Amino acid sequence: MLLRLDIADSRPLHEQVAGAIRRAIAEGECGPGDRLPPARELSQALGVNVNTVLRGLRALRDEGVLEFRRGRGVTVTEGADQRSVLLDLVRGLVTDAARLGYSKTDLIEMIRGIA
Repeated sequence: MLLRLDIADSRPLHEQVAGAIRRAIAEGECGPGDRLPPARELSQALGVNVNTVLRGLRALRDEGVLEFRRGRGVTVTEGADQRSVLLDLVRGLVTDAARLGYSKTDLIEMIRGIA
């Protein structure tokens, strides 16, 4: 799995790590059931602290994209490829809405009105 971070990106590094892994999943570089390299290897490859990588991995675990298993490492969950794409779309929607002056609560109400 080839991951790269953009040094010009203003987002925190752990968010960039999570984004790079999401992108790798969405582009098919790794799929459901695949095991990720250990955090130490990822940190060395990306040139960031191992705690930064772990923070990004935990965020993806909390989103349901990754699963941590004792003795088996970190694996991609079933359906993670679709979930990653959807999460990226939702993040873009929230960003666009904020730019236009809408809050997350406003978005939730809009979605409830559609459904």
